[in-house]
Amino acid sequence: IKKNMQNNALSPAELLRYFKQPVEGTRAAVRAADYLQTTLSLLKERLRWAVRGDFNVTDLLTPAQVEMIFKATGCDQQDKKINCASSGYRTITGECNNRRNPSLGASNRALARWLPAEYEDGVSVPRGWTEGRRFSGFPLPLVRQVSNEIVRFPPEQLRMDQQRSLMFMQWGQFIDHDLDFSPETPARVPFGGETDCDTSCAKKPPCFPIQIPPNDPRITDRRDCLPFFRSAPACSQAVREQINALTSFLDGSVVYGSEVAVAERLRDRSSQRGLLAVNQNFTDRGRAYMPFGPMRKEPCLKASGAARIPCFLAGDTRASEMLELACMHTLFMREHNRLAGKLKSINPHWNDERLYQEARKILGATIQIITYRDYLPLLLGHRFRKLIPRYQGYNESVDSRISNVFTLAFRFAHASVPPTVGRLDENYRPITPEIQLRTSFFAVWRIIQEGGIDPYLRSLMANQAKLMTQQQMVVGELRDRLFEQVERIGFDLAALNMQRGRDHGLPGYNSWRQFCGLSQPSGVKSFGQVLRNRDLARRFLQLYGTPKNIDIWIGALAEPFVNGGRVGPLMACLIGTQFRNIRDGDRFWWQNPGVFTPRQRCSLAKISLSRIICDNTHITKVSRNIFWANRYPHGFVSCSRIPKLDLRPWKSVSAKEQGMIYKQQQVLPADP
Repeated sequence: IKKNMQNNALSPAELLRYFKQPVEGTRAAVRAADYLQTTLSLLKERLRWAVRGDFNVTDLLTPAQVEMIFKATGCDQQDKKINCASSGYRTITGECNNRRNPSLGASNRALARWLPAEYEDGVSVPRGWTEGRRFSGFPLPLVRQVSNEIVRFPPEQLRMDQQRSLMFMQWGQFIDHDLDFSPETPARVPFGGETDCDTSCAKKPPCFPIQIPPNDPRITDRRDCLPFFRSAPACSQAVREQINALTSFLDGSVVYGSEVAVAERLRDRSSQRGLLAVNQNFTDRGRAYMPFGPMRKEPCLKASGAARIPCFLAGDTRASEMLELACMHTLFMREHNRLAGKLKSINPHWNDERLYQEARKILGATIQIITYRDYLPLLLGHRFRKLIPRYQGYNESVDSRISNVFTLAFRFAHASVPPTVGRLDENYRPITPEIQLRTSFFAVWRIIQEGGIDPYLRSLMANQAKLMTQQQMVVGELRDRLFEQVERIGFDLAALNMQRGRDHGLPGYNSWRQFCGLSQPSGVKSFGQVLRNRDLARRFLQLYGTPKNIDIWIGALAEPFVNGGRVGPLMACLIGTQFRNIRDGDRFWWQNPGVFTPRQRCSLAKISLSRIICDNTHITKVSRNIFWANRYPHGFVSCSRIPKLDLRPWKSVSAKEQGMIYKQQQVLPADP
C-alpha cells in the first residue's frame, strides 16, 4: 500500500484496506489467528486422503496437539488469565467490566454468534465460493448483480427525508465506530502462492473477489472483478470467527481508543491537566483540531496535494474517512478537554489521571444518553420500548459482546447518505459548490483550509438525510464511486456489504426472521406481503430463488419501516437486541447505581448534542431537536436557551468518597 501511495497509484481497494488494517495489539491477535488458520488448513489438506467429506481438522487432533498449535501460533495469549484491579473507572480495553468473565466485551476478541455460522464446508469457506453450488435448491447470485438489480436507482429519483436530519445519519456512523471494527487480514497474498489479490480474480484465501455479472452497467470486462479481502479471523479451533478490534461497550472508545498504547498516544501528558493531545500546526479560529497521525504516506496526504495535510489521529482509525465524521471526532475531543478544564477549575487538587478519567467517564455517559434518549427512539420507532425496556440495573449474565450480524445490520445507514457533502455559512446559507461525495473521502485538508468544522456541523443540523425507500436504496456515489481515484474504477459499498455477510458466515434472511420471531416467507406472495411490494419480491426471488438465501443486509434493508422508525421489523429486532445487551451487560452504565452519584445523574440527564456544539464551536444558533429535520430558522434556537451541564456535583469528591461509591457498586445484586 505504501509503495503505491508513493507512486500515486492508490486504488479504491487499497484505500479501503488502509482503514481496514489492524494496528497495535489487534495486529498481533490477527497474526496469531492467521497462523492458526493456515496451520489447520495445511493439516486438513494432508489428512484429506484419509477422511471423506467435509471435516473439522481439530476433531482429529488430541488436546495436547491442539494446545501445542495454539502455543506455537501465539493464540494461547488470548487465554491468559486477566487480573482485575479494583477501580472505579473502565479499562481502555473493556477488560474486567464483567468480573465473572473479564474478557467479555473486551477489544480484540471474537464477535458473538446469535445463530450458528453457515459456511460451505461447515468451518470457514464462505457461501458463494464454489460456483454452481446450490443452497436450498438454488445457486447464490453474484452480489454485484443484486446491487445492480435491487439497489441501483436513477439519480433523478433521489428523495430526502422530511423528518430526519443529516445528523441522524452521522450519529449512527459515529457510534458504530465506537462499537465494532472487523479488520481485514494483514495477509495480502495466499499462503505459498504468487497470486496478488489486487490484480487477480482468483478465489484463493484471503482473496474473495466480487465477480462482475453480464451486462454490468459500468464494468464491461466480465473477467474483471472488485478486489475483496476476507475479514481477519479470531483465534478459534473450530468454526471461523471474526474479531472485534474495539470494546463492545458504548464507552467513548471512538474518542479514547480500545488499546492502552493508542489511548496513551492520544493523551497530552505534558500539561498534567487530564487533556487529550491537540494539533500543533493548525487551529480552527483558536479552537483545537485533533493531532495528525504519524504516517508519512497515507491517503489524506494524497488527497490534499501540495497542501500536505495528513490524516487525524483519533480513538478510531477511520476518523478521517469522511469529512463530517472527522468533524464529530473533533467535536468530542474538544468536549473532553473542555470537561477536563472545568473539572480542574472546581477541583484544583485533582491530578492528571483523575481529571482524564472523570472527563472520560462523563463523555462516555454523554454518548450513552444521546444514543438511548434521542437517537434510538427515532430509529426503532414504536418498537423502541418493547425492544429496549426501561433500565432495571446491571446484569452480569447478559452477553455484552457485539454480535456478528449487528456489524452488518447497523450498516443500514449506508442507505441514508446523500450524494453530496454540504456546508453552510454563519447565516445557514449554502457554501458553493457542494462537494461530491466521491471527492470528499480523506479530504481533511478541506476542514483545515476551508473554514473549520462549523460549516459541516451546520449542514448536519439544517440539511436532511437521504430517505431510504425500496425505490432508492444506496446512491451511486457509494454504489459505483466509493473511494474512486482519478480515472480508476470505484468500489460498490452495497456489493461489499453482501460479500462481507457471506465472508462472515452469516445465515440467510429467513433464519434471522425466525430468530426474531417474525414470519418466514416462502414465495412471491408471502414475501410480497412482508415487503408490501410484490414486484420487489419477484425481483428478489428471480435472483435468489428462495427468501432463505437472501443476504441479510439487503433483505433486512428492503423491509418497510416500522411505525415512527427508519428501519424495518427485522433490522429493528437485531439493532434493538444489541443495544439492550450492551446497556444491561455494562457494569459502568451511567444509570447503574454507584457509577455516578444521584446528583451527578440528575445533572447528566440535561446534556444534549446541541449543547456540545454550542460549547465547542463558534456556532451560536443550533437545532433544539437535533435528529429531526429542521429547516433554518425553524426549529433553531440561540445557544443561550440550551441547558448547560452543571458540573458542581463533581466538586471535591475525595478518593475516600469515590472508594465508597465503588464499594457500593460491587455489592449491588444482578438484575434477575
